[in-house]
Amino acid sequence: MTTTPVVRALGDLAHAGAHPGTTACACPPPQVLADRPDGTVVRRGPVVAKAHAPDSEARALVARLSLAASPRLAGTLLPPLPAPAGPPSTAEGRAVSLWPYGVPVDPSDPDAAPWEEAAELLARLHRTPPPHPLPPMRGPLKAARAVARMCAARPGDPAVGPVLAAWRGLPGWARAQTPEPEHRGGFLCHGDLHLGQLVRHPANRGPWLLIDVDDAGLGDPAWDLARPAAWYAAGLLPPAIWLRFLDAYRAAGGPAVRAEGDPWPELDVPARALTVQTAALALAKSAAEERSPDEVEQLMIDASARIATLPPELVSGRAS
Repeated sequence: MTTTPVVRALGDLAHAGAHPGTTACACPPPQVLADRPDGTVVRRGPVVAKAHAPDSEARALVARLSLAASPRLAGTLLPPLPAPAGPPSTAEGRAVSLWPYGVPVDPSDPDAAPWEEAAELLARLHRTPPPHPLPPMRGPLKAARAVARMCAARPGDPAVGPVLAAWRGLPGWARAQTPEPEHRGGFLCHGDLHLGQLVRHPANRGPWLLIDVDDAGLGDPAWDLARPAAWYAAGLLPPAIWLRFLDAYRAAGGPAVRAEGDPWPELDVPARALTVQTAALALAKSAAEERSPDEVEQLMIDASARIATLPPELVSGRAS
């Protein structure tokens, strides 16, 4: 296990959150669940401690954590554990939040992936009126950062060209350069939806819940459907699974797409942006690891190259 100062501090905070100071326990050693620049997550027994990104804006983070704790989102978002009395918890200067541990989706059993449940949770989130003021959903910002990371990792590399061309062909709002269209920008959104963002109670395997609100906020709900839509368009997600997901979202009253008919007028631009984001991250990661992109990564890079060849009018906007 990596034993950086942040990991050690998170392990201590998770342990303190799981047990009163005088309680003896037989907890296993801390377990690192994730350790990335945008978040370090450590489990100790039934509690998970997360150190948020160093550049997290304090007011926005408080609003997002309050969203997860809101009674309006009970049964949709995993609520954080109550903050301990005293100063806010930190690890090496990074804000920390505490959460109950939940069992994630099993990546070794793709046939059991809860696509319908994820769609229903998204529809419920998108239909919920915001309980308090919130910052913008950070999906477009994450895409812009992925492209910047690619360019920094591969300066002058011709492999970057088609991905950059696809990126520059997107409208400004999809690149975090102009405001979201008003008629699409006022919905509660998760901001980074994938199957790794679902957990359920470890004891009774209760209903699935969405986790990780670091990118949540107000925006276009189509963005939360964009990753599976992009996978489907690139050939990574079988059509039957995509239709199960889409049908479940529509049946639950999700507002991101029209109730019937072609969903792509709403999904097209966000799906293209997620394709470019995924391709950019693939090129950045493979460069850092001094390897060629793997088969899945290359599929998304190729999909971005196809996007770059489309006429600009096909990626300039969306239906009202």
